[in-house]
Amino acid sequence: MKTLDVITIGRSSVDLYGQQVGGRLEDMGSFAKYIGGSPTNIACGTARLGLRSAVITRVGDEHMGRFIREQLIREGVDVRGVATDPERLTALVILGIRDEDSFPLIFYRENCADMALSQGDIDEALIADARCVLATGTHLSHPRTEAAVMRALTLARAHGARTALDIDYRPNLWGVAGHGAGESRFVESAAVTARLQATLALFDLIVGTEEEFHIAGGTTDTLDALRAVRALSDAVLVCKRGAAGAVAFAGAIDGWDSGQQGPGFPIEVFNVLGAGDGFFSGLLKGWLDDEPWPRALEYANACGAFAVSRHGCTPAYPSLEELRFFLDRGVVQPDLRNDAALEQVHWATNRQGRMGGDWSTMRVFAFDHRMQLEVLEGYTPAKGAAFKRLCLDAALRVQDGQPGHGILCDNRIGRAALHAASGTGLWIGRPAEWPGSRPLTLEPELGADCGGLSEWARENVVKVLCFCHPDDDAALRAEQEATVGRLFTAARRNGLDFLLEIIPSKVGPVDEDTTAVLIRQFYAAGIFPDWWKLEPLTSAAAWSKAIAAIEEHDRHTRGIVVLGLDAPEAELEASFRVAAGFPLVRGFAVGRTIFGAVARDWFAGRTGDEDAVGAMADRYARLCGIWDRARVAAQGGA
Repeated sequence: MKTLDVITIGRSSVDLYGQQVGGRLEDMGSFAKYIGGSPTNIACGTARLGLRSAVITRVGDEHMGRFIREQLIREGVDVRGVATDPERLTALVILGIRDEDSFPLIFYRENCADMALSQGDIDEALIADARCVLATGTHLSHPRTEAAVMRALTLARAHGARTALDIDYRPNLWGVAGHGAGESRFVESAAVTARLQATLALFDLIVGTEEEFHIAGGTTDTLDALRAVRALSDAVLVCKRGAAGAVAFAGAIDGWDSGQQGPGFPIEVFNVLGAGDGFFSGLLKGWLDDEPWPRALEYANACGAFAVSRHGCTPAYPSLEELRFFLDRGVVQPDLRNDAALEQVHWATNRQGRMGGDWSTMRVFAFDHRMQLEVLEGYTPAKGAAFKRLCLDAALRVQDGQPGHGILCDNRIGRAALHAASGTGLWIGRPAEWPGSRPLTLEPELGADCGGLSEWARENVVKVLCFCHPDDDAALRAEQEATVGRLFTAARRNGLDFLLEIIPSKVGPVDEDTTAVLIRQFYAAGIFPDWWKLEPLTSAAAWSKAIAAIEEHDRHTRGIVVLGLDAPEAELEASFRVAAGFPLVRGFAVGRTIFGAVARDWFAGRTGDEDAVGAMADRYARLCGIWDRARVAAQGGA
């Protein structure tokens, strides 16, 4: 039984996308970083659609190469075929969006890592494990990479795999256009045509734009070019025709009507870069699922539409659930990136690609407290920073490289610990509120428009605590929801997960409906948290109502963590037993129960660093055990 659906072979790069739209590339002031390269994009696009995908390529032994490898893993792509080249740098591409017809780009690919791909990088066992192998045209442009592609295709056919070609013609990558002509899609070249035609018989599926079939067929008459390719290959030929849609030819080419078409979508053209890779991702989903060509082309056209309407290549591609949602509902507004309902599904169902890890269990040591430390005997800012490093040390000691652990840490006192936590595998939440504020006020570092979030590490989760109650007067409720909404919008804009913590018991009396009412109010305000942090609810009925309020608005939420409110372990154990019976409650985020007594002794000089770390690690570990046992018991375990 083969464990892979598709392996792609060829380019991998880091795309630096200009964030200003409508100006020259010369004038771009900031860039977003994404993975790129046609086969790398397609591997991610197909993985998002539920195919088991892998890529064969090379990356450099440096930060950008590690970024590509790590991002592929987050996207669910098998990286067994990704080799690390110790001598060459990872390719870079700088891109911009000038207008709907102009997309300037510069390829930095001189002796880059992926162009060193060789026959030795092709593992027969990996190829044999795949149902399909897809090659892209650029890697037919050099004898060494061509040999690697030919070995992969030969092995694929020997092991019964389907083969596909994305012509992917970039004239300057074939050496027939200059460095400044990255945007060029067609330059006539008999040499390129001959090289392509020598391989066409090896493929079961060949996909290209009209210009790409011109180079493959050796003529600028599209139908004649298609017939020339047909004379050399029995492959299904899929010709992309822009606004005219796409046509699949499974047999003789007697005119456009002799092919099969799928429905297109009337959307705004915002960015064509990467649209072809999105198209091919959807096409492969249909082809490998043995859908009829009109249906496969519908998938392809829809995935291309997503790419055309969004910024970036891979980040624009849909999940399978998003694709189904779109096909069922249809186009509501042509600029898909501004369709709120669609964007919520896109965000929520592609989260793993932004922030990997298994967070089905959440054991979070919360030491983001500021006000509570500042009043302690012996506190100074320097000692506060040092203590938070000790808290991090305790968290890492308990984590010990295992999944499902996290921290909440602030940037004002705990900056050193916050930065040190990056890359450790911990889930990292970072508070945005001014401690104790009501009406809610945000930390000054964020700025009035929350623009300060642009400086946050991408793995930081924006956490905000709002003291609120259903009995709040209308003006206060509106003010607080506006503040939370402004922060939520900024978090999304910066690609950051968002956690909303609500504590009504500090404001007024609560009952079984209180939390559920508040949850519905925030959803009604257009706020869709990735995480909820809720105070312990004392009954199963209260938890049921709160969870129903979440799931009726957002069944994709990451989940709930239970806060501690400085409760003793016995009380937490009782609350965990109730909460653990609900799968959407992923775990806890507890602070002072772990560090409170230790902090008082440490700041007063009554205990040293190692004892403090040991005591906090013991308490944190005990809470992890209490939660884990409660979950096992709730699931019917011993």
